[in-house]
Amino acid sequence: MIQEYCQNAIARAEYKKLDDGTWFAEIPGFQGVWANGESIEACRQDLWSVLEEWLVMKIQDGDPLPCFNGLSLHVKEVAVA
Repeated sequence: MIQEYCQNAIARAEYKKLDDGTWFAEIPGFQGVWANGESIEACRQDLWSVLEEWLVMKIQDGDPLPCFNGLSLHVKEVAVA
């Protein structure tokens, strides 16, 4: 489920080639999730890592996660015995 969510989020990413020849990417609706790299593929890989770390922090803090394309992640607290 998380991988599908990430794949769909990355598919929404917007890429821009900067004046210095590097690439910048961000995902609309995912505030603070952005990356840059020497190539578009390096940028995409970095963006994936940033997205994963961002999701972990959001889940730890109990913050809501963006819903898009009918996808959403809902974290439920489970009692530990």
